[in-house]
Amino acid sequence: MTETKFRADHVGSLLRPEALLADGVRYIQLDNPGYGAYLGAHAEQDKAGFERVLAADIAAVAGVARPAGVTIGLHVCRGNQSSKWMGEGDYEPIAEELFGRLPVDRLLLEYDDERAGGFEPLRFVPHGTVAVLGLVSSKTGVLERADEVCRRIDEAAKFADYDDLTLSPQCGFASIAEGGNLLTDAQQYAKLSLVADVARSVWGA
Repeated sequence: MTETKFRADHVGSLLRPEALLADGVRYIQLDNPGYGAYLGAHAEQDKAGFERVLAADIAAVAGVARPAGVTIGLHVCRGNQSSKWMGEGDYEPIAEELFGRLPVDRLLLEYDDERAGGFEPLRFVPHGTVAVLGLVSSKTGVLERADEVCRRIDEAAKFADYDDLTLSPQCGFASIAEGGNLLTDAQQYAKLSLVADVARSVWGA
């Protein structure tokens, strides 16, 4: 089965998911750093702007039939180049609207450090939509402790069912070929192994 991932920054409507599905794509991911402008203390600056960004993503995926095995996700990106970041602030100001109105199967949320705030906004994730917790940083080679990652999953589960949660690195290890994040291949492998080991421990094989 084809596991191609399509990424669209802001303008997912430029290439309709139906065309990708017709080509055999089974996982489509909108990758939108634009929401970073509306997180935390920035939330009140431009409500109309947030609505435009959300409306564009809704238009990109609304009404798209999902055959068995097809998944559509949205990653709320906070910046990912040369181990630097861009967006800061908790999800609370946009969570109810973004999580509740955007018709996707997965929400990929960066939670690797204090920039993301707490897990309380997960209460707005609809049952049956999977919140992918980006608890393992792709920006630093320091390896997280498995018990600490498990503890944070337990904290998140106070606001969403375990069955509606899963785990991943907070973002990719390199958004572009030049200026990738400052990790060695061995450090990247260790991070992915940690994600797999913790996932098996929490949710089973």
